[in-house]
Amino acid sequence: RGYLDNITAIGPRTVGSPENEVLAVNYLLEQIRGIERESTDAHKISVDIQRPTGSFSIDFLGGFTSYYANITNVVVKLEPRNGAEHAVLSNCHFDSVPNTPGASDDAVSCAVMLEILNTLSKSSESLQHAVIFLFNGAEENILQASHGFITQHEWAKSIRAFINLEAAGVGGKELVFQTGPENPWLVQAYVVAAKHPFASVVAQEIFQSGIIPADTDFRIYRDFGNVPGIDLAFIENGYIYHTEYDTSDRILTDSIQRAGDNILAVLKYLATSEKLAKSFEYRHGSVVFFDILGLFVLAYPARVGTIMNYITAAVAFFYLSKKVLQPKPRAVHNLKKLLTAFSLTLTSWVCTLVAVLMVAMFVSIIGRALSWYTHFYVSVSLYGTAAAAKLILVHMLAKKFFYKNVNEQYLGDVFFDASLMIWSIALAVMTQMGLCSAFICTLWVAFPLLTKLMIHKEFSQKGATIKFIVMYMLGMFVPYLYMLYLSWTVFEMFTPVMGRSGSEIPPDMVLAGFIVIFTMILSSYFINFIYLVKSTKTTLVTLTTVFVVTLILVCSGIFFPYSSDAANPKPKRVFLQHTSRRFHDLDGNVVKSDSGIWINGFDYNGISHITPYVPEINDTIRTPCEEQAPFCGLPWILPVHFMFRFRMSRIAGLHRRKPAAVDISHTSIILRAEFHSTLEAVSPSHMSLYVRPRAGSTLSRWSLGDGIPVASLGGDYFVFYSRGLHAAPWHFWVELTAPEKHSDGIVSLAIAAHYFFGEDQKSPQLYALLEKFPNWTFSSGWSCTYDLFVF
Repeated sequence: RGYLDNITAIGPRTVGSPENEVLAVNYLLEQIRGIERESTDAHKISVDIQRPTGSFSIDFLGGFTSYYANITNVVVKLEPRNGAEHAVLSNCHFDSVPNTPGASDDAVSCAVMLEILNTLSKSSESLQHAVIFLFNGAEENILQASHGFITQHEWAKSIRAFINLEAAGVGGKELVFQTGPENPWLVQAYVVAAKHPFASVVAQEIFQSGIIPADTDFRIYRDFGNVPGIDLAFIENGYIYHTEYDTSDRILTDSIQRAGDNILAVLKYLATSEKLAKSFEYRHGSVVFFDILGLFVLAYPARVGTIMNYITAAVAFFYLSKKVLQPKPRAVHNLKKLLTAFSLTLTSWVCTLVAVLMVAMFVSIIGRALSWYTHFYVSVSLYGTAAAAKLILVHMLAKKFFYKNVNEQYLGDVFFDASLMIWSIALAVMTQMGLCSAFICTLWVAFPLLTKLMIHKEFSQKGATIKFIVMYMLGMFVPYLYMLYLSWTVFEMFTPVMGRSGSEIPPDMVLAGFIVIFTMILSSYFINFIYLVKSTKTTLVTLTTVFVVTLILVCSGIFFPYSSDAANPKPKRVFLQHTSRRFHDLDGNVVKSDSGIWINGFDYNGISHITPYVPEINDTIRTPCEEQAPFCGLPWILPVHFMFRFRMSRIAGLHRRKPAAVDISHTSIILRAEFHSTLEAVSPSHMSLYVRPRAGSTLSRWSLGDGIPVASLGGDYFVFYSRGLHAAPWHFWVELTAPEKHSDGIVSLAIAAHYFFGEDQKSPQLYALLEKFPNWTFSSGWSCTYDLFVF
C-alpha cells in the first residue's frame, strides 16, 4: 500500500506532464534501485529507461492512426545470475487520464509489481527464466507505450508470454477476462498457480466482441508482438473508474493482497515452466475456462468442449426423438405438440423482449434514463418484473384458451421438453460458431435432462407436489447457481459502463435487454410450472403491481441517477473543452473564427440534469456542424463522434487561445496528378489531426502507421498524437491523388491542440464554469485550439 499511496500522491499523471515523465519515473527508479541493493546473489537486475517514438494504426473506436514521440517506459529485468534466454513479461502503466489520480487504473498494479519484484529479488532460489517488469508510461494514450516497447526494445525479443494488469473498476477481485490467443497451457498455469482464481471465457468473448468501449495493452502484445498472455482487471465499482474519486483509500488492502498473491504465484510458475521456452509449440486451439464461485477454475481445450457439446446435444435430441416416436401411431401428434410448445415458448420470449424494450424506450423518451444507475434494484423492479409478468401472461393465456381441456401433467412435460429443445439447438449453434461460452448451454441441457430422467415418475403425477418441487430444484441447482453467479459478474461490469458509453446508446434499452435475456434463461425450465399449478393469478398480480408502482416512481423522477455520497459516489461524467477555432480558405485567409466552451455529457442524459444548476448554459449557442470540415469542425481528442448526439454539444462565445504552430515546409506536385505535402507541427503534448480529401481526391499514402491511411468511421482520417518531454517537432507527410482541375482544393486538414495540464489547462472562464457544476458530477476540463486549412 505504501507504493500505491506514494504514486497517487504525485497527482494526475498525464503523458507529457512533469508528474508523469519526471516525478513518477524518478519514484519508480528510486524504489527499483532500493530493491536492487537488497536483492540476493541468485539474481541479476537490469534497469532501462526507454523513450520510443513510433506510429501504428488500430481499428479501436471507429479506427484511427496513433503517433507517439519520446514517451517513457521504465523496464526492469530480473534474471538468473548467469542470464536467461527466455522471459515472461509483467505489464502495468503508471500514467493516468487527465484530472484523476488513477489509483486503480493503474497505480495499484504498478504497486503490486514493485512488491512482486521485491519478493522475487530477495529469494535465494534462482528462476529458470527472466521476468521483465514493464512500467509503461503511455497506456491511456491508447496503448502507445506498450507498442513502443514490444516493437522496439531489445528485451522484447526474449518474451514468450505476458501478464497484463489492468482495471475496469476500483478494487475487488481481479478478473481474468482475456487469454491466449490459443496457448491453453497459459490458462492451465493460472489454474494451477492462482490462489484466488476468478476467470471467465464469457467475459473474454464479451470483451473481444467490442460491446465494451475499451481496450488494453493485451491487444498490442498479441497483434504486434505475436505473444500470448493473460489479461486481468479489477472490475468492482466501475462507477468511479477514470474519475477524481479513483483514490488509493478506496482500494482495500485485501484486494491488493489478493492480486499480489495471484500474480506472484502465476509469474513464478511461468518463470520456472519448461513450456515457456517453447511457447510457440503449444499453440493448439482455444480453451474453455470458468471459475466456480471463485473457489477453483475449470479449464479444458475448446476441441474437447466441442466434442462434449455435440455429444450432449446429440443425447438430448435422441431423448426428444424417442419421446416423440413413442407410441409410433401418435408420433405426428407428439411432434406437433412439441413444436407448438417450442413456438409458444419462443413467441413468449419475443413478446417479452418487445414489451420490455418498449417500456425502456418510453422511460428514455420522457427523460428518465439511468434511474437505476445509483439504485440497481430499480432496474430489477421495473424491467425484471415486467419481463416475468409478460412471460407468465402469454403462457397463462395459452393455457386458458389454447390448451383449455388438455391434461396439466402432459402440458408440463411437453413444455419442459420444448425448453430442452431450445437449449439443445442453442448449444449446437453456438458450438458450430466456435464460441467457448457454449459450455453454459451444456449446463442447461445436461443437468435438466438428468433431472428429468431421475424424476420421470414424479412428472406424471397429478400436480406439482412438494417432493417433486424439491427434487426438481435440487436437479437444477448447478445451472441456476452458476447463472446467478455469472449474472452478478456481467451486471457488475456492464452497469457502470452505461454511465460512460456516450449519448447515442440508450442505456435503459441495453440493460433492459440484458435483464430480459437473463429472465428468459432463468425461467426457461419453470415455464412448465405455469401449466402444472392451478393458478398464477396471484403471482401475475404481484409482479404487475410492483412494475406499475416502480414505473410511476421512475416517471416522477424520485430516483435521481447520480450520487455524491462520499463513501460510494456514482458521478455523472462531463467533459468541457475551452475551444478556440480558426477556419482558413485556400489562400490561407481566416474566413471564420470563434471560441467558447464545448460541453459533452458522457452518458445518454447529456447535460439535461446540469442545466438547472448552470442556467447560463441554456443561453449558449448550439454549434452547428461545419459540414465542409472533418469531424464537424470540432476538436475531438479521439474519434468518438459516433457515440454522441451532436445536439448535446454547445459552444458559448469566449476568448481565444494560442493555436498549435503548423508549418507547411514543402509542397509539390508529383507526376502531375499527385499532391505531396510535408508538414511540421509544434504543440502541447496532445494533438488530434483530421484529414478529409476533397471531392475527387484520394489519400493514397502518408508517413504514419504502415504507410497506408486508415479511415475512421464516417470516412475522415484521424491521427492521435502525443509526446513526452523534449520531443522534436512532429514532421509528417501526406500524399493524395487528385483530379487535374481542383480549384476548390485537394484536401482539408485540421489540427487540434489539447492542453491537459499546466497553467494553460484551464482558463478563468473554464474555472468559473466548473465551480458551478453540482457535486454529483465529475467534470473534466481543458483548453484546446482547432485550426482548419485547405490545400
